[in-house]
Parts: sequence; structure tokens; C-alpha cells
Amino acid sequence: MSTLLALTVTWDPTIRGILVVAVAVAILCGSIYLLLATNTGIRLGFLIALAGLSGWMVIMGIVWWIYGIGLVGESASWKVSEVVVSENVDDLSDAELDEASDVRTWDDLPEGGGDAAAAADEALAGADSRVKVFDATSDYKLIEARETGGKDPDSILSELPGPHPPHYAAVQVQQVLEVEVPFGETPPPSEADESAPVVTVLMARDIGNRRLPPAAITIASLVIFGVVCNVLHRRDKLSDETRARADAVG
Repeated sequence: MSTLLALTVTWDPTIRGILVVAVAVAILCGSIYLLLATNTGIRLGFLIALAGLSGWMVIMGIVWWIYGIGLVGESASWKVSEVVVSENVDDLSDAELDEASDVRTWDDLPEGGGDAAAAADEALAGADSRVKVFDATSDYKLIEARETGGKDPDSILSELPGPHPPHYAAVQVQQVLEVEVPFGETPPPSEADESAPVVTVLMARDIGNRRLPPAAITIASLVIFGVVCNVLHRRDKLSDETRARADAVG
């Protein structure tokens, strides 16, 4: 009994939330089905309840699909391809990415590098990074942040789904100068050590699959809705034919 009480107090598994949702869905759908079954019969009540549920799932899925909310997949993000260490910002001859050979012709990213700089910080100084170079983000300073490829943001076609051209980003950093700050004084702004090597993080844009789950829900629910409605339609036609034959005989 003491072990059971300890599990009840301290053990809070995810299964509890799953059970709560499952019971709520069973009560909502089950109560509607119970009312329909008592008025129309078990089989017809089930078909009507399933048609209503699948139709509602289609509407909900369309809203999720359009606005990218609800049950969604992974959002677009920058994936680190490689980290290149060179003597200057122009020397990327060791990079495996062919487009990096002319990185100086790439477009500048917004000031601060945006989410590309955040992804580079995670790669350079993150606790779980496989290519960790620095101990902390304060050990280096952002020098350049550039991008190339992708859809043209000024074109109306960029808002439409379709093929996504390769999109790359390069974030270049350099180790900061070590300065001694007297006790109680404010440290000066960090400055890059120009004699230190330049570390370049090359990344590729992963567009993710944020709208894939709601799209799958919408299409699957639409198929179920169509099948159930077809069964109901055929049942109504058969019922009308049966009544017509009965009236003719009578």
C-alpha cells in the first residue's frame, strides 16, 4: 500500500493526460452515438455519428492546415552542414559546399544574423553540439552573416507552395580579445581578435513539415466522410426502393 501511495503522489506519467483525453473523447462521441442509436438504431446511428465526426474533423483540419496550428510538424529551421576554420573571411577553400567559394557575393542577413545566428550559436557553444568550438557564446563575436538561394521574398510566387530552391547561410565568427576589467567597473564592448582564425558555420535551410500532419488529417477525414456519406446515400436509395415495392404490392 505504501508503494502504491508513493507512485500516486510522485509518479506523474504522460499516460495520465492521454487517458484524460481518451475518456473525454469517449464521453463526447459516445453520448452522441447513444442518443442516435436509441432513435435510429445501432447501425444507422453509428453511420450518422461517424459522418458528423469525420465532417467536423475535415473542417478542423482545414483550419489547422491554413493557419499552421493545432497538431503540426517541425517548423522551418537552419541545419548545420559544416564548420570551417580559415585565416580570413574570404578563404573557404576547405568547405565541401561548392556555393561557399563565393560567399562574399551572398546577401547580408539582417543585423544580428536572425535565427541563422541562433542556430550557429547552438552549434558553436551548445551543450549538446557535435561540432562545439567555444565554451560560451561570449567567447566569440559575430563578423559576417550572409545567405544565398531560396525563394525571392519580393515575388508573389514566394507565398505559393511548390519547389523550394536550396537556401544556404554562412555565419562567421572570431574569438574575442581577452581584457582585464578592474573590480566594480563595467566591461567594455567585446572586440574580435583579428589575429585569431575565422570560424564559419555553413547551414542549409530545412523547410520542415509543419502543415503535413493537419493535411494528412484533413485528407483522411475527407475520405472517411465521403465513404460514410456514400453508404448512407445507398441505404436511403435501397430504403426508398423497398417502400415503393411494398406500396405497389399493397
